[in-house]
Parts: sequence; C-alpha cells; structure tokens
Amino acid sequence: MRPAESDALDRPWRIWASVIIVSVLAFSVLFGFILIPVVQGYSAGIDPFTAICRAIGIAPGSPAVRQPTSDAKAQPTTNVAWSTGLLGKLSQPTPASSAVAAGCAGCHGERGIAPNRQYPDLAGQSAVAIYKQLHDFKSGSRVNPIMSAMVQPLSEEQILDVSAYFAAGTRTIVEPSSTHVSEENVVRLVERGDPARGLPACNACHGSNSGGPIETPALSRQSNEYLASQLRAFKSGARRNDIYTRMRSVAAKLTEREVDALADFYSKTANY
Repeated sequence: MRPAESDALDRPWRIWASVIIVSVLAFSVLFGFILIPVVQGYSAGIDPFTAICRAIGIAPGSPAVRQPTSDAKAQPTTNVAWSTGLLGKLSQPTPASSAVAAGCAGCHGERGIAPNRQYPDLAGQSAVAIYKQLHDFKSGSRVNPIMSAMVQPLSEEQILDVSAYFAAGTRTIVEPSSTHVSEENVVRLVERGDPARGLPACNACHGSNSGGPIETPALSRQSNEYLASQLRAFKSGARRNDIYTRMRSVAAKLTEREVDALADFYSKTANY
C-alpha cells in the first residue's frame, strides 16, 4: 500500500479521534464549570453569573455556598514600631517626673517592686518590654480598666521616661530556700517544651540569654499571682497584644495545673 493511500485511510480516524477528544473536553467544561455551578448556585440563592465566576476562580467563594459576611474589624496586636532612635532613647536611664512616678508607685512601688502581688514588678524589666506594654495600653491593643486610664494622659516622652526609670530598678530578692522545684515536667516545659503538643520551651523567648524578641518580658522573680492571671488571659483570648499570637497559641495548650505550676516556678526562680 502506498503511503498516500495509507494516509488517506488514517485521516478519518484521526479526525474522529480529535472530534471525540474535543467533545469530551467541551462537555467537561460545560458540565463542570457551568451546569453544576448554576444548579448549586440556584440552591444556595446565588445568581448564575456569580456561580460560574466562582467555579472558574475569578470570584472568591464557593458556587454552592453564600459568601459569609462579618462586621468584625481587624485589630492590630500592637502599634509599636521599633527604630534605632527609639531603642537609643530607651537605653538611657532617666528619672521619671514626680507626678508620673507618684501615679505608678501606688500599684508598682516607688522603685518598681509591687506591694500588692496581683500587680507586676517593673524593676529589672527591660525598658523595651515596659515601653511596649505602656504603648499598647495607650493604643488599646491591651486593655485593663486601671492601666488604660492611667496611660492615656501620658505623652510619648513620659512613657519613655517611665520605661527607662523602672528598668533601672533592682529586682526582687528570692530566698534560696524557696527556689526548689520538685516537678520535673515543669522544668521540662521551661527548658525543652513539649514537641508532641507543639509547645516550645518557655525559655526559648523568656530565658535570660535566649535572644528572643526584644520586647519579651522577664518572668523570673515575678509574682505567681500576676503570671498565672496573664497566662489565663492569653489562654482565654482576653489578652491579645502578643505579636503573631505567640502567647495565645502557647497558653491555649496548657492545662490549668501547668499554668499554676509555671507561674509558681518562675516566681521562685532567680536565674531563668
């Protein structure tokens, strides 16, 4: 058989094969991107054009479900923006004005040691950590009936002064007899975390030489009442000024017993 004759015999088959392939493709497109989305959209109360656009991917949402709406407004976790100039100012100890110092001393003590253990000690915290929390109270990223009202009248310079003033204070002295910790699982959470639950080591951020985020507060020698209350606030979502939800993600996985044990551990430990 000559090549020309063979080609002539094969041509109808190639044409039919092409027609079948194109027909199957067209039917798939018609069925998958038009007919099914239109039927699904009709059931969900969505107009055919929107349903087809969603199926193709040029409009958000599913062709089978109405797009949910929400009136919720995005709330920033913090408005603090670290800069070389800001960090430079915070590194210079400065005496707080008498009016500001007197207002803070009622709860946090004259030199940053709180007489009431439900309030945090500020002495020995970094000026960066104190500044961030004061700034968050002022912006509304962190809310507390007392602190929010106290910080609102403060100027930027006063917040800087207060942060540097208390950071220069001397931390609480811990009695050696009270530093023994018997629970190995607590030490494990502090030093190694719990990978099975996705819990990083507490000291990965809060350790004295961890190199974690610069705004991370020191926990050692802080009152256990305050630490436990803040862990529970993060756990419940009542406190939300942690960047990237770091603390909310961690606290949500802790048991109530672990919250109390960790708070007790740090309150009695001087070198973590």
